[in-house]
Amino acid sequence: MRSQDYDRLFLSPPHLGRHELNYVHKAIEDNWVAPAGPNITGFEADICQAAGVAHCVALTSGTAAIHLGLILLGVGPGDEVLCPSFTFVATANPVLYLGASPVFVDSEPDTWNLCPKRLREAIEDRMARGKKPKALILVHLYGMPAKLTELLALAQEFDIPVLEDAAEALGARFNGQPLGSFGAVGVFSFNGNKILTTSGGGALVTNDAALAKKARFLATQAKEDAPHYQHSEVGYNYRLSNILAGIGRGQMGLLDDRVKRRREIFAWYQEHLAGLPGLTVALAPEPAGSRSNRWLTTILLDPAEPKEGVSQTTATPETVRLHLETRNIESRPLWKPLHLQPLFATAPVYGGAVCADLFARGLCLPSGTAMTDQDLRRVKEALTEALA
Repeated sequence: MRSQDYDRLFLSPPHLGRHELNYVHKAIEDNWVAPAGPNITGFEADICQAAGVAHCVALTSGTAAIHLGLILLGVGPGDEVLCPSFTFVATANPVLYLGASPVFVDSEPDTWNLCPKRLREAIEDRMARGKKPKALILVHLYGMPAKLTELLALAQEFDIPVLEDAAEALGARFNGQPLGSFGAVGVFSFNGNKILTTSGGGALVTNDAALAKKARFLATQAKEDAPHYQHSEVGYNYRLSNILAGIGRGQMGLLDDRVKRRREIFAWYQEHLAGLPGLTVALAPEPAGSRSNRWLTTILLDPAEPKEGVSQTTATPETVRLHLETRNIESRPLWKPLHLQPLFATAPVYGGAVCADLFARGLCLPSGTAMTDQDLRRVKEALTEALA
């Protein structure tokens, strides 16, 4: 059959409930359509409650939140910022916005996040070169908590402030504490493919009232308290609109259900794909203390060389992806490491083999919370064909 004979199964499409329209209609009826209004205030309060933090600033994107977060941590021209290589480019682009330079660090194989050993190596080497890193961006990839105990201990040992990129990890926890609440600044994304969405949007969270006040100031063009437009420093047009915040308010009430369903989808894949040759449903089990939101279910393909006790396949992530496309099923390679991107060709990197291997062998599967068991069976059938 042709791909057009099937309805499209997307990787992680938006999934709206029934209450978002109530907030959006109210905003329009009250003429609150600017980047100010009651939906924004309510949305920020909802995020604070879900993330276990004192302050939230709703913004136009997670990227904007990272940008402002780095400014709050004092990053500027000539500084260096520690960053995982295995992440989306939006994690590192704001470093360049500020005239600073990223220093990339490899992953560890348990969570695919920053490797504590490589991080120590990077810090000590940069300091030996007379360049103490100005900040550390800590990412929770695919909703899986990083090794926070070790990583935060390193940041404290060397007095390096942490920006916690939890863009993919809303609703995930470590030792019972919500991700996004561990760093000096935390960041969430509400892009259309995230577990909750405002169509486009993000948030900066913190327990520091002064940082939150500064972020809100910078996000509104750094307009000073005066009857006229008064500006003494560079500002940004980063505040979320009251209409999109209304979508967010309707979505926030669904967080627990959305996390539950993502975890159910992961468990379904883990059970039903177990017998396929050369395929492993990855990032399982969760390390002690970690509870992932399972934003995306990922798989790894084993190389075809003989290996005792491990089934294998000659299929590659790309041949599998292309076959899924013939069945109108979207999948996607794992993040291409940033140290392999032309944009960062001259950036220093510590390690790199682990995340490069993950990129070479991995694929993300459709994981949207509106998927039915029939949809999941369709993905399994297509994978079975691809690996046969």
